[in-house]
Amino acid sequence: KGYPPGIRENGGQYTHAAIWAVLALTKLGYGTDAYRQFDFLNPISHSMNLEQANRYVVEPYVVAADIYSTAPHIGHGGWTWYTGSSGWLFRLGMEAILGFKLQGETLQIDPCIPKTWDGYKITYKYNHSAYHIHVKNPDHVETGVKYITVNGDHLDQDRIPLKDDLESYEIEVVLGQPD
Repeated sequence: KGYPPGIRENGGQYTHAAIWAVLALTKLGYGTDAYRQFDFLNPISHSMNLEQANRYVVEPYVVAADIYSTAPHIGHGGWTWYTGSSGWLFRLGMEAILGFKLQGETLQIDPCIPKTWDGYKITYKYNHSAYHIHVKNPDHVETGVKYITVNGDHLDQDRIPLKDDLESYEIEVVLGQPD
């Protein structure tokens, strides 16, 4: 009530709520739609050229808490550097879309990605060890882990044990329907 229509929480995009809606898409298994919305929420997507940057007005490397929808401020970002939305956007990208979930001394990779993706790679340093993770999507699915290997050996669980032993591990996560 304290803000005019189209500004702040009354804007065209209230980022906190928008991120939670995209999290719901990943919980439903809609990786293509979730990534499309994630891309829209990503601040860099608002400044891909000079015209967009001039409309967005705020820093393209900081999540805006909201985006205005009323003239003359249409497309302006508001309240950067002061938003909890950045943490939620990071979690949306890393945990919900890429499926990278740290849980104690284990790692779970359970992605929800666009079906057009062939896969992706992540290198994760766990103290003095390195985990080179290659997610493959040969069946072009949005979600579902078919199997995981660690240094070529099939893992009989969905969590990768993390070890601080100065070693390097090759992790392969193949998406698809389990056999």
